Amino acid sequence: MDTPAEFRPRTSFPRFAAPFLPPLVLFFLVMLLLGAILTGSSAGGAAVGALGVAVLALVLAARHRALTAGTVLRLGPDGVTLRDAKGFRVRLAWADVTRIGPVETRMASPRRIGRPGGLRVRAGALRSHGLIGWGERELPPRIPGWLRERLAAVPTEPGTGRPEVAIPLGDLDPGWAEGPIGAWVRRYRPDLLGSAPSASGRS
Repeated sequence: MDTPAEFRPRTSFPRFAAPFLPPLVLFFLVMLLLGAILTGSSAGGAAVGALGVAVLALVLAARHRALTAGTVLRLGPDGVTLRDAKGFRVRLAWADVTRIGPVETRMASPRRIGRPGGLRVRAGALRSHGLIGWGERELPPRIPGWLRERLAAVPTEPGTGRPEVAIPLGDLDPGWAEGPIGAWVRRYRPDLLGSAPSASGRS
């Protein structure tokens, strides 16, 4: 097991798309109303709304394919590294892992959208469990402002200034605790498994 191993996400498309369901519902309602006005019928509005949602679903499907193809988890004797095709890279040495706990992965701004005083929704987040500790983080040259603010607010280690980073093992494999990923954790940090969420590793 001392030879490094690589793993790719096994997140299903329904789980990936679930956080975007509220905005999709709002988008459908808006398109339904506009379509009904433009076509003069509720059936026409429903068709326009369904078409709009279908287009967005195709966009999400493309993002899901890019995620599964471009994200790689690398486990080795020196620690854990997670990188994706956009240029994000997180590295966590085994000795610097402080716990296994809940990890929230956001793929869109947490700000609510909608009409002030009316229906307002926001995209949710993928929630799982993973490794948390003081590590290293590399970012692509350009990232959204909301993400930059979020990363700037994370705790840092006293003395070193290293940021607290998280690696969402549950997003890569819902059953990680019982599989090869869990075997790596048991080999190098067996003390952490007592804080694992469950035998299946599900959140």
